[in-house]
Amino acid sequence: MKLELNGIDVDCIIGECPDERTRTQRLRVDVVLTIGDKASETDELSDTVDYATLAEGIRAALVAAKCKMIERAAKVVADLCLADEKVSAAKVRVVKSGAVPHLESAAAVIEVAK
Repeated sequence: MKLELNGIDVDCIIGECPDERTRTQRLRVDVVLTIGDKASETDELSDTVDYATLAEGIRAALVAAKCKMIERAAKVVADLCLADEKVSAAKVRVVKSGAVPHLESAAAVIEVAK
C-alpha cells in the first residue's frame, strides 16, 4: 500500500549562498511511503504510519539540518521515513521555489528502500 503526504511546508535554512545561511526559506515536501496494508483491515492507527507525527518530524529534521542543497534535504527526509519500522520504501520530493530568477522552482527527488 502507498501512503502519500503532500505539501508539507517547512521554513528552514536552505541554500549555499551567504545570504541564504542567515534567513529561512520555504520548502515543500511530498512523501510517498510504501507500507503494509494491515490498517486497511484493522482501521487502527497503531497498524500504520502516524502521518501527523511524521510530518512534524520532517519539519523538525529539516530545521535542525540547515542543509545547503535540496538533494541533502531530500536524503534527510528519506532517512527519517525509513526509520519507521512500518515503512519499507519512500519516495521524497523537496521543492524550493524562487531561488533563481526566471525559475519557478527546483526539486530533488530520491527513492529509497530497506
